Amino acid sequence: MITAGIDCGAKNTKTVIIEDGQIIGKGSVLTGFDQQKAVADSLDRAIKAAGISNHDIKRIIGTGSGQKAIKMAADTINEITAMARAANFHNPNARTVADVGAEEGRAAKIDENGEPLDFVINEKCAAGAGAFVEAMARALEVTLEDMGPLSLQSDKEIPMNAQCVIFAESEVVGLIHAKTPKPDISKAIHDAIANRIVSMIRRIGVYEDVIIVGGVGRNPGFLASMKRELKLDKLYVPDEPEFGAATGAAVVAAETA
Repeated sequence: MITAGIDCGAKNTKTVIIEDGQIIGKGSVLTGFDQQKAVADSLDRAIKAAGISNHDIKRIIGTGSGQKAIKMAADTINEITAMARAANFHNPNARTVADVGAEEGRAAKIDENGEPLDFVINEKCAAGAGAFVEAMARALEVTLEDMGPLSLQSDKEIPMNAQCVIFAESEVVGLIHAKTPKPDISKAIHDAIANRIVSMIRRIGVYEDVIIVGGVGRNPGFLASMKRELKLDKLYVPDEPEFGAATGAAVVAAETA
């Protein structure tokens, strides 16, 4: 049986197609202003990648901030359920999952079936999400892709206490004027993000086999900071973690078909 999950997010819209428990196709596009077009384009890319036709898909489940635009979905689920199911799909032993995307950071405690038992969301400030990294990259005049590797070049600890992007950017400008090396500033930025995410995780309890999904899971600087904050040697990050919520939606589609 073939099912699909579509995650219409603030920045990107992603589709994952699953057949009999295996991912066979993925598609991602910028969401932009026309969410319905982004949904259609994302689904089309995933269908082409899977080498199937849209008639082969038995059920579609939607999720994400723009889930109302997913008109072809049989139903929708919230982002917490989506990330929990994705974590269980990628690592059945996972009991803690964090989803860090463009606009929000979330964390959940899950059971052996991928059911969320408790969760917390950081949605009031982008200092716990990918938008924070993008804003700080602009302030440092480096590319977003360079931010993570740059932070790995530093072993300095520089506290950054700002609770929002605007104030944090002012702190970064101050560090730049103080001739602080860019690797040290980048590490401070990633440490600040990790601190906010880990503080959320600690509110629900830190359990073994922590899994990270969401686009920021691609950032090696963020992952290194998370390991230090959690005092863990290993974090589980699936390939292309930005497809986490879409994967969870596709799993639910299979369960409910």
